[in-house]
Amino acid sequence: MENTTIAAISTAYGEAGIGIVRMSGPGSLDVLEKVFFSKKGEKIAFEPRHMYYGVVKDEEGRVIDEALAVYMKAPYTYTGEDVAEIQCHGGNISVRNILSLLLRSGAVLAERGEFTKRAFLSGKLDLSQAEAVIDLIKARTGKSYDTAVGQLEGSLSRKIRDIRKELLDLLVSITVNMDYPDEDIEELTYETFGNSVSQINDELSKLSATSGEGRILREGLKVAIVGKPNVGKSSLMNIFLKENRSIVTDVPGTTRDTIEESASVRGIPISFIDTAGIHDSEDLVESMGIERSREAFNRADLLILVLDGSSELTKEDEELISMSRGRNCITLLNKADKGLVIKEKGIEVSMLEETGIDLIEDEIERFVNSGRLRREDDVIVTSVRHAELLRRASEELKEASAMIEAGEAMDFIEVNVKSAFDLLGEITGETASDEVIDEVFSRFCLGK
Repeated sequence: MENTTIAAISTAYGEAGIGIVRMSGPGSLDVLEKVFFSKKGEKIAFEPRHMYYGVVKDEEGRVIDEALAVYMKAPYTYTGEDVAEIQCHGGNISVRNILSLLLRSGAVLAERGEFTKRAFLSGKLDLSQAEAVIDLIKARTGKSYDTAVGQLEGSLSRKIRDIRKELLDLLVSITVNMDYPDEDIEELTYETFGNSVSQINDELSKLSATSGEGRILREGLKVAIVGKPNVGKSSLMNIFLKENRSIVTDVPGTTRDTIEESASVRGIPISFIDTAGIHDSEDLVESMGIERSREAFNRADLLILVLDGSSELTKEDEELISMSRGRNCITLLNKADKGLVIKEKGIEVSMLEETGIDLIEDEIERFVNSGRLRREDDVIVTSVRHAELLRRASEELKEASAMIEAGEAMDFIEVNVKSAFDLLGEITGETASDEVIDEVFSRFCLGK
């Protein structure tokens, strides 16, 4: 652990009821005692986990702010070190002045994520739990938040450790069979070894299969609403947003540019893009909007194609249907309240009466979880880093399986199994290099 005492502002900048400046390290109490006094100006005999009301004073004895202060003694703290916090009035000036005073009094400015890094180094969290802290802070929906909480509590860590335990048992068996071939021990046959490797790889594959859903929960799903002018795209956008964000009129071409807004659909964070109707136009401004619509069409994770179900398909409709082939697409037949006349396959909806919306949400949810029935306690991989390590570990086990089938020597196969074991250890941090650890915590905000 570090011998320095770090300090940082832990609350967001701007006007607020409370601002918090936090310290962690062996000198936290000493620094706190230098700057925090009772309302009468007397020194305070701090007891751990007691909140004290008083004032923060600078070196000249001038009051910076009235505040509350608390001291927490190691190892029963977030970082595993001595921790002190000063809770002052919110706003930029007070917290900055207090932080500056702490730095002049013996603390050093914390780096990004250094509080959580110290928690990791003291064994309070493993690396995957530390990364869950970032997801917790950035969660955009309840489902994203719940997933992050699960990982912070160790759901992914436990799964990874269980798999590594299985791999470790295999490595021990390989070593025993290679080093003591003449001893009276159970022989590890290629068949039993191959079955074990395949079973473990199946577990990795199931875990990896959740990474698509995990990425969406973490980053959000980009959904482009496309269709010719005046088919109900803007109305659909407004229904999902529960507000009149897009202008709705009977005049075709009202939306002349893409409009992007965020919403939550059954706990899934979604960026809806209401596009200008994609069609030929000689109007320069409208043409620019149509070009942006094509760009949104190409970068979307999922398309919602809206067709006017009350009239025959037009050339523009046919072109959009053709463009949507091979893409993840939900087709809607709007204006079902007027009676459908087209034969295209899709969900019958009425934007006017807001019917069929739950069916659209069903399809979005089915797309996100790839049609899998997921239990509440299922582990979901949300990190790109974790997904890549799982993929590489799986490749190592596939290579091991191929060598087992070919009857290669056990010591060659051991290399791949050991590599998979180490790659999974990078997820929890047990085999992660200092460079990897530093890179992970560099993504944190200051004060966390």
